[in-house]
Amino acid sequence: MANVAIIGAGFIGLASAGCLMQDGHDVTLFDPAGIGQGASYGNAGTFAHYACIPVNNPSVFRDLPRFLLSSNSPLRLRWGYLLQLAPWLARFMLCSLPGRYEASATALAALLCHAQEGYAPFLAQPALARYVRERECLYLYSSGSSFEAARPALELRRRLGVKLEVLGAADIQGLEPALAPIFERGVLFNDSWHFTDPQGFLLTLNAQLVARGLKFERAGVSAVQPVPDGAALTVEGAAPRRFDHVVIATGARSARFARQCGDNVPLDTERGYHVRYPGAADLISRPVGWAERGFYMTPMSDGIRVAGTVELGGFSDKRNRSLLDLLTFSSQRALPGLAEPDSSWLGFRPTLPDGVPVLGRSRASERVIYAFGHQHLGLTLAGISGRIVADLVARRSPRLNLAPYAPTRF
Repeated sequence: MANVAIIGAGFIGLASAGCLMQDGHDVTLFDPAGIGQGASYGNAGTFAHYACIPVNNPSVFRDLPRFLLSSNSPLRLRWGYLLQLAPWLARFMLCSLPGRYEASATALAALLCHAQEGYAPFLAQPALARYVRERECLYLYSSGSSFEAARPALELRRRLGVKLEVLGAADIQGLEPALAPIFERGVLFNDSWHFTDPQGFLLTLNAQLVARGLKFERAGVSAVQPVPDGAALTVEGAAPRRFDHVVIATGARSARFARQCGDNVPLDTERGYHVRYPGAADLISRPVGWAERGFYMTPMSDGIRVAGTVELGGFSDKRNRSLLDLLTFSSQRALPGLAEPDSSWLGFRPTLPDGVPVLGRSRASERVIYAFGHQHLGLTLAGISGRIVADLVARRSPRLNLAPYAPTRF
């Protein structure tokens, strides 16, 4: 039995803790923000096993100038952050070339095909399964031209094993009659589901793991230092503490720990937003996405959460009012029965130039394991990522070749 530290108490960290404890390891979890905060709190709640198309794709060469300048664009750039972002943007554009884009999509699909089995041990428990609602995600296009532009990506999804149905306007209205009749085409992603309360799921999982021996410390880690047969953590200025293994699962804040362990990973942030409409969950029966506006509307236990958009701008906590207004205006246009949102949220998603997470061992020590950079898929890939972490600690062969996810690929 090993003594394992996990830095980060979001979906990836807690799933890793569960898988490690199933193997009999002694696990300590560190997070100064508490359980299920950050992107694990504010996400759209969708189990998106179909999301193998990365943001970096050949269409960005055509669309990026329009996205950055349009007031209706779901993608924004804080211009004061441009100089710092420039190296990442250059890599992003290179990864959008056709060959690299298809390699990223293939790597994501290989992970996503294991996403359901990764969750199986957790959802076998009724206390956790009660947070899941099995309804397919509906993705919508308000113009035929947008749908036609998306056809190559839809065909690539099909080739990579994603099951989907293409719908017309009448089909959409039949599934979700409260939607405004403004959508010409839609895609229904079969076998998908969503959480009704993502943080509630994580709090329940944490309580179960604590009852089985998980130790949780609401404290920040400032440094990871590989040492012989393990790694030492510096916790909020205290004396270093030694563990047999350390797992880095701090999402968008993982790059500094990777640098301390010899890996210069080009990780940056996507600032994501959500607004909440209380008491409105009955208006739709499933997650509904609007492709052109870049958001999902998800019925949850406390109302409808409208989550999405991408703002490249680092860790500033200043909210972009225009993006919150865009989410509000667009969701009310799509779903006229909505009143006014009662709350909003800003969080930081980890983003890598190729859209593929980092899963593997550090350069400095095989005892330091990375599980970060999942971008929009941390919730979806939590189970299989946790299983891979446990396999690496146990020196078992993981379920798939980890070369496409290695930190050294950059």
